[in-house]
Order: sequence, then structure tokens, then C-alpha cells
Amino acid sequence: MKTMYVFLADGFEEIEALAPVDVMRRAGLTVTTVSVTDNLTVTGAHGIPVVADAMFDEFDYADADLLFLPGGLPGATNLEAHKPLGELLTGKAAEGVVVSAICAAPLVLGGLGLLQGRQATCYPGFEGNMLGAEYTAAKVTIDGNIFTACGPGAAWELGFTFVEHFCGAEKADELRAGMQF
Repeated sequence: MKTMYVFLADGFEEIEALAPVDVMRRAGLTVTTVSVTDNLTVTGAHGIPVVADAMFDEFDYADADLLFLPGGLPGATNLEAHKPLGELLTGKAAEGVVVSAICAAPLVLGGLGLLQGRQATCYPGFEGNMLGAEYTAAKVTIDGNIFTACGPGAAWELGFTFVEHFCGAEKADELRAGMQF
């Protein structure tokens, strides 16, 4: 069983978090949304409150197959400010766990040095925050165990990319067809 964690901070981009969660859950993956705030209810960038499945300190993340950061502002900077999350991302990336960020959130990975010498994408205008990365401008970029995506319009594609990576192309194609994507 694959285990995915999606980290939510106040100001996250709702579609960037929830579209990939929806796609991965449809594929049968175990996805846990995790609040890095002091409350299970996390408010998105557009004022939509979302109740996370768990609080950050509830897990040791030993079973993690994916650690995913949605973008949005100030969501991405709030994720960046959460030091235990940064330590988790750094450690798990070194173990080969898939670490992913979309939109503005690649700035978190850049600040941690996880994009050094890698290809990556982000929301246009945030390229300078992807320290050490080669900016691709693609919707989704995979470089080893680092997956990045450019913004809200790429949220569904990133979800299907996760499914393809963890469940195979056939499952991803089945979901695309069934969801009329």
C-alpha cells in the first residue's frame, strides 16, 4: 500500500491540493492531508476552509511514499516557515521518497537545497526561488524523486502523474477516461 501525505498551511491553493488528492484517492492510494497549523481546519487562499485528516505531529512518516506541497500564497511561505516539515522533506528526499511541490511551493524545495542541479518548474515569476534548479516552464517536471508542477492548471495533470508513477500508466489512463479529462 502506497502512502501519500499532502501538507496544508493557511493560504494554500485549494485546487492544487484537492485535485491531486481526489485523483490519487480514486486510484486507491492512501492519501492523508496534514495540517501544519495549530488546527485541523486550514483555510485556503480563496477563503475555503478544509478539514485536514491529521495534524503534523501525529506521524513519524516512516511509511511515506510521497510528500506533496500545494502552492498558493501565503501557503507556500507558511510551509517554508514550518521547520519540522523542512527537516522531514530533506531527510525523506535523501532516502529517495518522492517529494513534490506545485506553483509557488517549489520555493520550499529550493530553499532546502533539494532542487540543486535538477530540472524543475513552478508558477511563472517564482523561478528565482528555485535555487540551483534549471527551470523548464513545463506543466509537470520529474527529475529523479523530485516532482514539480507549474500552477492551478496543472493540478489535475500532477495528480495523474502521481497515479502513473505509483500505479502504472494503465490506471492513470483509466482514470483520465472515467473522469472525462
